[in-house]
Amino acid sequence: MARFSDELIEEVRSANNIVDVIGSYVSLKKKGNSYFGLCPFHNEKTGSFSVSDRKQMYYCFGCGAGGNVFTFLMEYESFNFAEAMEFLAERAGIKLPEHDMTPTDKAKSDKKDQILELNKKAAVYYYNLLRAPQGATGLKYFKEKRELDDETMRKFGLGFADVHSNSLYQYLKSQGATDEILKESGLCGIDERKGGYDRFWNRVMFPIMDIRDHVIGFGGRVMGDGEPKYLNSPETIAFDKSHNLYGLNLARHSKRPYLLLCEGYMDVISLHKAGFDCAVASLGTAFTDGHANLMKRYVKDVYITYDSDGAGVKAALRAIPILRNAGLNAKVINMKPYKDPDEFIKALSAEEYEKRIDGAENGFMFEVRHVYEGFDMSDPAKRTEFQNEIASMLTIFTDELERENYLTEVSRKYDIEAGLLRRKVNELANKKAGKPVTEPLKDGRAIGKKQEDGRLVSQRYLITLLIDHPELYRQIKDLVTPSDFTEELYYKVAMMVYDGLENNNLVPASIISRFESEEEHNTVASLFQAEIRHLTTDDELKHAITDTLYKVKQNSIDYSKSHTGDIDIGKAIEKMKEDQRILGEIKKLNINLSNNGGN
Repeated sequence: MARFSDELIEEVRSANNIVDVIGSYVSLKKKGNSYFGLCPFHNEKTGSFSVSDRKQMYYCFGCGAGGNVFTFLMEYESFNFAEAMEFLAERAGIKLPEHDMTPTDKAKSDKKDQILELNKKAAVYYYNLLRAPQGATGLKYFKEKRELDDETMRKFGLGFADVHSNSLYQYLKSQGATDEILKESGLCGIDERKGGYDRFWNRVMFPIMDIRDHVIGFGGRVMGDGEPKYLNSPETIAFDKSHNLYGLNLARHSKRPYLLLCEGYMDVISLHKAGFDCAVASLGTAFTDGHANLMKRYVKDVYITYDSDGAGVKAALRAIPILRNAGLNAKVINMKPYKDPDEFIKALSAEEYEKRIDGAENGFMFEVRHVYEGFDMSDPAKRTEFQNEIASMLTIFTDELERENYLTEVSRKYDIEAGLLRRKVNELANKKAGKPVTEPLKDGRAIGKKQEDGRLVSQRYLITLLIDHPELYRQIKDLVTPSDFTEELYYKVAMMVYDGLENNNLVPASIISRFESEEEHNTVASLFQAEIRHLTTDDELKHAITDTLYKVKQNSIDYSKSHTGDIDIGKAIEKMKEDQRILGEIKKLNINLSNNGGN
């Protein structure tokens, strides 16, 4: 990955107003000092997604997603940081110096660009060939057998690979491509005796695009009875099958709050044609964690619409736990008596398929049903085996409420005594963990729910106060210091905020750029967007500020006592006196607000 100086990162960030950038993806409306819209990272009906022009940050009060303009592009577009830098630099007309990249990174980036350019040329070549006399066979397949219209074929860039096995090779060579890059692109092969040849020939072609609409690879279906029936591009520097999904470049713009997970290209295309523009498919490979994490960026719910045959059922059973582990809700669509979505919609209608979506089976209950079908319930021994198997399956739910909901449903549907099943589940869960996994359950309810740490709530609110009311800093800096922030990340952020305020150069959005992970970006953004109860007057705000300062200091004192080993008694007494003095000062503090804060 390219390495950029802090100065260059800040130049690019400050040249791209976050309201303008996010506004090109999300409909925003100004409310007070901030802009609000529907969060693009989770499904919601009321806008809790806030974008601050002053702070140059966004934060969702619903799901906790937050950060600066780089974070947004990395989350929404699945860019890495270098790609976000390149995108924003180009948008602002800033040329990134090549020396900021290592020679290895530069060579890798150049090669990737060359391959993407070759793929683009190949896609245009295949597209035009389908509509030329040489593509008559392919055009007939799409129009007559698959019943696709011109608009759908255009939308997916469908094409045709000539019956001659080196026509693309000859074309790309005429465009200046070398044998070396053609081979690395996966479009062509090189034989020492026969020369260059095409990977794809006599096939209808499906360009595969990433979420930035770059052509990263191809899938091709053979015309006739040749093998393999479907052939895909090999993995290249531009094409990672396990982290891309066919159709996601289109589906991510769907208004539907879920994605339809299909098996093949034609399933995706047929569903889009029928109005289900949220369909995607894995790329000739098994469904992976990378696919699930990519989907999670856009939705919470995934409907599996694999073939209804045995192979499709097995694939669904493999995909469900992967989706669940990624935090996605999986459901399975029943298409019987038809095999796949294309066949179903042609035989019945899009309206009937919509009904099947509405009646889709919960993923876990789908798993349980298939386990049930493997046991003879008339045999008490087999019935016991089944119940033990289900108890083991229920231990995957570590949240007590979620586990109880599934346990209740399984008990009802399969006539298992709920209390006995609950005890068995807890027994297995404890054994699996080697210790109690959850609090004991009584009548299916968890005893004692952990509340959010009050220390962190106060610390988070104090940082937000300092951002919104920088005039507070001079009044409180000697009473509450960064060392009073007891969580490491909070301490680091407080240090940066205090330093910025001390030197009159605080830029909240630039602080986020100093952290690497998406989780850290979200947490830091939350520190700058903390909420407190609605305050209507300055007096209420001043009281809330004093109360927050007191809590942060008192919590810091308590935390220090519980984390300090043997110390000098005399020093401990002196520190206690100093702490009490500061607490007294905070109580007497006369807060002065200049009313220039805001979100």
